Amino acid sequence: MPKKLIKRFMPHPDALKDHKHLKMFGTLLHKPNLWHLNRRSAPGAFAVGLFMAWMPMPFQMVAAAALAIFFNVNLPVSVALVWITNPVTMPFLFYIAYQVGARLLGHTPQPFAFEASWQWLESSLATIGPPFMLGCLVLGVISAIVGFFVISNLWKYSVLFKWKNRATR
Repeated sequence: MPKKLIKRFMPHPDALKDHKHLKMFGTLLHKPNLWHLNRRSAPGAFAVGLFMAWMPMPFQMVAAAALAIFFNVNLPVSVALVWITNPVTMPFLFYIAYQVGARLLGHTPQPFAFEASWQWLESSLATIGPPFMLGCLVLGVISAIVGFFVISNLWKYSVLFKWKNRATR
């Protein structure tokens, strides 16, 4: 069942309430739905987490927490899913986002060599910035929609499977 699997990896709410970056939310963290997994909070949490995973910004986890509080969905799942884009996967996923954005804008994707310098960043924002940002936004929205419906249907089918097993006993 998805609920048991997800709960196994979730941190304790008290540990997250005391986290230094989440303390800024104060009493907003006391909403019960932020900490419970149910058929409404889990799919929404997946949507928030998957959307924020595609956003190329610092402090993605704090932004995911803010969106989870705003939409009243499971906070730990939202924050954890942001780590889909980690230092290992980020170059590959963001390159895909650039390719998608370039195709949507009708640009031919340009090869580029990354340099860890401020000059490279400033000069590249004009050329690869718009396709990259559009690609991130489009893939974030698509991932959020797909994640929401997949988890919603998995939840529904796991409940139906449990009912069916109870009826056969």
